[in-house]
Amino acid sequence: MPPRLRISSLHQIPRCQYELRITRSASSAAAVTPAASIEQMTRSPAPVSKFPLTQPPSHRNPEYRRSQLLRSYTSLLRTSPLIVLFQHNNLKSMEWAAIRRELTIALRKVDEKIAAEGRTAPALAPYIKIQTIQTSIFEVALRIVDAIDPVTQTSAEIPAISGSKDDPALTHDLSRTAHQAVKNMKGMHELSPLLVGPVAVLSIPTVSPEHMKAALSILAPKESGFKAPTRKANPEYHEPIVQDGLRKINLLAARVDNQVFDIDQTKWVGSIEGGMDGLRSQLVTALQSMSSSVATTLEGAGKSIYFTLESRRSVLEEEEKGPEGDKSESS
Repeated sequence: MPPRLRISSLHQIPRCQYELRITRSASSAAAVTPAASIEQMTRSPAPVSKFPLTQPPSHRNPEYRRSQLLRSYTSLLRTSPLIVLFQHNNLKSMEWAAIRRELTIALRKVDEKIAAEGRTAPALAPYIKIQTIQTSIFEVALRIVDAIDPVTQTSAEIPAISGSKDDPALTHDLSRTAHQAVKNMKGMHELSPLLVGPVAVLSIPTVSPEHMKAALSILAPKESGFKAPTRKANPEYHEPIVQDGLRKINLLAARVDNQVFDIDQTKWVGSIEGGMDGLRSQLVTALQSMSSSVATTLEGAGKSIYFTLESRRSVLEEEEKGPEGDKSESS
């Protein structure tokens, strides 16, 4: 049987080697970290910034959910020139899913139609969304977007103005400047009377009457006057879960390029044939017809003046020739 060895003896370090290591570590520490000077010891440390460099001072706490919703709503309003408002009443999650499915199908058909016609318009179906909103925060976002024009600031510029919340250079959506600008305008926006109860918004990233017409034909065919898909063309649209959800949705108004449109004006926007290209062609045709009518009017006025002057000249010539003609006849 082999002799037993103590474990502590295996890990024991000789005393000479241990002392040598201590002296080497002390010498290296003294060489790397020199002693602090008297100025460094007496000088007060630099103040720690309360706000990170990526977050300027804010009147509203940016960590709150209401602040994040306000930011998302202001971003939605600035990036979506066409927004349609609907009232929804106790829709179930399955009904919302079915309605969004049919809306996506209809919008994709519009993109396919535009591509088949050879137009270079980008596909908008993936970017068109319908979502529920908190009306009180959305109303504040409307006032901020209409009243405040934010200044784009880089991270290098933020430390120069990040000392106080009262700095007027801070104009972001959560700043005190934005709060002071809109706090006395509560309920004064044109859409404020409509933001009562459960409301949903349909956001389109560009003014596209064709996509708007397709969306209204799915969400509110009776109120908009646009025909819904037939049962033969789209049988899934006529399923009970879809129809039950659509009965709970009502069209309220629209916001087109920062202008509020009622239901009749919303229907007019959706009825523009050919989309924005068709509207531009109609505008060009109207301008051409107007210019031709103006030219015809000016030309007619010039002709009438010319004929008047010519007739007057002929009368004057006859008057001048009158006595001479009598004398020649008498001779």
